[in-house]
Amino acid sequence: MARKNPSRERVALIFTTLLIVVLANLPGPTISTDLDRWITQSMREFGNRMVEIANGVDAALEVTLVRAEAGKRIITVRQDGTGEFKTVTDAVKSIPAGNSRRAIIKIGPGVYKEKVLVDRSRPFVTFLGDPHAMPVITFDGTAAKFGTWNSATVAVESHFFMAANIVFENSAPMPADGEEGGQAVAMRISGDKAAFYNCKFLGYQDTLLDDVGKHYFQDCFIRGSVDFIFGTGRSLYMKCELHSVAKGITALTAHGRMVKSDSGGFAFVNCVISGSGSAYLSRAWKESSRVVFLYTYMGALVNPKGWDDKGFRDRQRYAPATYF
Repeated sequence: MARKNPSRERVALIFTTLLIVVLANLPGPTISTDLDRWITQSMREFGNRMVEIANGVDAALEVTLVRAEAGKRIITVRQDGTGEFKTVTDAVKSIPAGNSRRAIIKIGPGVYKEKVLVDRSRPFVTFLGDPHAMPVITFDGTAAKFGTWNSATVAVESHFFMAANIVFENSAPMPADGEEGGQAVAMRISGDKAAFYNCKFLGYQDTLLDDVGKHYFQDCFIRGSVDFIFGTGRSLYMKCELHSVAKGITALTAHGRMVKSDSGGFAFVNCVISGSGSAYLSRAWKESSRVVFLYTYMGALVNPKGWDDKGFRDRQRYAPATYF
């Protein structure tokens, strides 16, 4: 999908604003046409609240986040040696454990063949690429070799992670239907309060492991063949494209909520579903899987039934497929 590319300063502001807005539970848009107005108003409110925080008035927003954003550090990665580091892994390792300020890793164009881990001791990390020459971080890990959870090309376990203009890819080949060990994750996000803007997630089975925590995705492209967005996250996908490359019957998403009282779930708003195969929107992976689609364009590949209960009739009682 064609996207407008705002300035990097605007990207940073939108990221910080929307992330905090979501976490602070400010009211969201109720209809599609309200979206841009909601974002503008939220940005204005955020600016006002930053002033209140500085004056010690507003304790609702997290002071640690505000302080981290005020003390940014920029780290450069370029394969030609003109940056501080040549690999993303070395740049991440340069961030001290217990990090308390935003570390922006500016990644130059090119293909970075490496398996990256942002561990829990390094919060406030940003991966930033050029929207006109997006860097690709790629690896070919599979469940057969690493297990599904550890197969991720990039795994993020720390809080307050952000990424803009990055391609996350698992280059393992597309597995045959039912093939054991063919799961191959491009991104695993296991930290809380993360945001992704204008990123691509490329893989086949289990492309994006939206593992645990609250996450926000905007203007992202997610490609896969089956269950290519899965996990137990509590996440909002705004203006994203879900692109299936399946050859037969498939499910786009699989949420792992175990009990009805769990707050987890995936919400897709103003999104597009495209590609091939005969696709269910989601399937009954766990006892109380929860996925919602709002104001989303659904291509001809989407099965009108919407939801696949996989033969578990009791899993229909909470959330049958609903179209808006």
